[in-house]
Amino acid sequence: MMALMGIDIGTYKTSGVLVKDSGEVIAAANAEHTISLPHPGWVEHDAEQVWWGGFTQVCRELLVQSRIDPCLVKAVGVSAIAPCVLPLDGKGKPLRPAILYGIDTRATAEVASLEGRLGRQAIFETCASHLSSQSAGPKILWLRRHEPQVWKRTQLFLTGSGYLVYRLTGEAVLDIYTATAYAPLMDIHTQSWSPLMAAPITPLKRLPRLAWAVEVAGQVNGQASRETGLAEGTLVITGTADAAAEAISAGMAQVGDLMVMFGSSVFFILKTASLVTTERFWGAVFLEKGTYAVAGGISTAGSLTRWFKDQFAPQEKDAEQAGGIPAYQALSKLAAHSQPGARGLVALPYFSGERTPLHDPQARGMFFGLRLDHTRGDLYRALLESVGYAIRHNIEALHSEGVHPQRILAVGGGIKNHLWMQMVSDIAGIELVLPDKPWGACYGDAFLAGIGAGLFPDTSEIPRWVGVQEIIRPDPDTRWVYDEVYPIFRELYQQTAPLMHRLSQRDTA
Repeated sequence: MMALMGIDIGTYKTSGVLVKDSGEVIAAANAEHTISLPHPGWVEHDAEQVWWGGFTQVCRELLVQSRIDPCLVKAVGVSAIAPCVLPLDGKGKPLRPAILYGIDTRATAEVASLEGRLGRQAIFETCASHLSSQSAGPKILWLRRHEPQVWKRTQLFLTGSGYLVYRLTGEAVLDIYTATAYAPLMDIHTQSWSPLMAAPITPLKRLPRLAWAVEVAGQVNGQASRETGLAEGTLVITGTADAAAEAISAGMAQVGDLMVMFGSSVFFILKTASLVTTERFWGAVFLEKGTYAVAGGISTAGSLTRWFKDQFAPQEKDAEQAGGIPAYQALSKLAAHSQPGARGLVALPYFSGERTPLHDPQARGMFFGLRLDHTRGDLYRALLESVGYAIRHNIEALHSEGVHPQRILAVGGGIKNHLWMQMVSDIAGIELVLPDKPWGACYGDAFLAGIGAGLFPDTSEIPRWVGVQEIIRPDPDTRWVYDEVYPIFRELYQQTAPLMHRLSQRDTA
C-alpha cells in the first residue's frame, strides 16, 4: 500500500489525514489551538508552538492511528492560513509571533504609504489586485518601521506552509498562488519577485524561492524525521494556502467552479480560463502552470460563532462539557426558533474589518434593530444571516465584474451547520454543492502531494476522489424576506462607515 499525508494549519485548528492513493482515508487527526490578540487590529500565531507543534502532534497521531510503516508514506502535502508574515533569523528561528492574514489590520498606514510611493495603479498592473489588509507586503513594511530590532535580525520571511516545509526539509520556498497575496512583491505576469516593488519594503534575498504548489520542494531531513515520525527522505511538496487546498478537496476541477470555504473567515476561489484583473477582487495564478483564479474573502464567519459561544453561551458550553449536545448545535437550535430575518434584527459581520468587495480594514460589526423582546436565538441567527448577506454582496460584485460562477462548492467546518447553509442558499439565491468527503484542506493537500509524487497528472483528476453528497437549494418561501432585508444590510454599512472609521482611529490612537 502507498499512502499520502496532508496536514493543514487553520486559524483555530490543525487537521490531518492519511490517505490511500485511491482516496480512502485511513487515519484522521486534529489539534486545537488559539490565536493571540495583543492589540486592537493585531492577530498572531506562535509559529513554533501553533504551526510546527500542531503539525508534529497531528503527524505522529496519524502514524500511530494507522499503524502504517512510515516508509509507505510516499509524499506529504501541507497548507496553512495565508498570507502570513513570519520573520526568521539566520538560524531559521522565529523572531516574533507570525502576523496573520487579512484579519490582522495593523498595516493600514503602510498600505497608504506604498500606494503613494509606488502608485496605486502601478501596483494593480503588477499584481492584478490592490493592496488591502490581506496583502503581506505592507505588513513586512510595518515590521521594518515599528520593530527595527526584529527587522535588523531578519534573514528570511515565510508564510505558514513555507515554515512547515522549511522545518521538514530545510528548503525556503513559497508557492506562486500564495505569493500573489504577498502584494506588491510579486509580478503576477512573470511569476517572479519584483525588484521595483520590493525596493521600499525588503531586500529580495529575504524572500523565499517561488515554485508551483504541486512541485516537490525537498525531502524530510533527519531532524524532522525524529520530531515527526516520518521517514527520512519522504517527499514534501511546496504546498499552498488553506483555501486553495480546500478548493481541491471540494472537487474544484473545471473553469467556472467556485469554492466557498466556511471557516473562521469565508474565502472563495473561482477557477478562470485566464488571468482576471478586477479592482474589487484578487486575480491570481493558481496551483499549476497555466491555471488561474480570482479570489476574495469575508473577514469573519466561524470566528463570529466562536465569539458568540464564548461570550454569550456559558450554559451551552457547560452542558457540552458535562456530556450534553455540542454548544454550537444548541445555539443552532436557538437560531431555528427565531425566523428568517431574525425578527427584524440585522447584523453587520465586520468584526475584523472587511475584505472583498469593501476593502475596509476599519469596518466594524453591528447589531441593528434591537428590541427588548429579542432573544439570544435572534442575535445568533442575525450573525449567521449576516454572513449570507456578505456572500450575496460578493457574488453580485463578481457578476458585475463579468465573472460568472457556474457551480458553487461549499466546504469547511461551517457546512456542518445545515441551518446556516440553508440561510446562505436562501439569502444569496444560490445552490450549494456539498462534497461527499468532509475532510477539508488536509484532504486536498494529500491529493496535491499525489500529483507531486507522480500519481496523478494534475488537479483535473480530483473527481476520482471527490463526489457530491448533497445540493442545498433556495427555499422560495423565505427568499422574499431576505430580499427585503438585504438592501438594509447594504445601506447600514454605507451610512455608518464614517462613524466606524472614527471609532477605529480612536481605538488605534
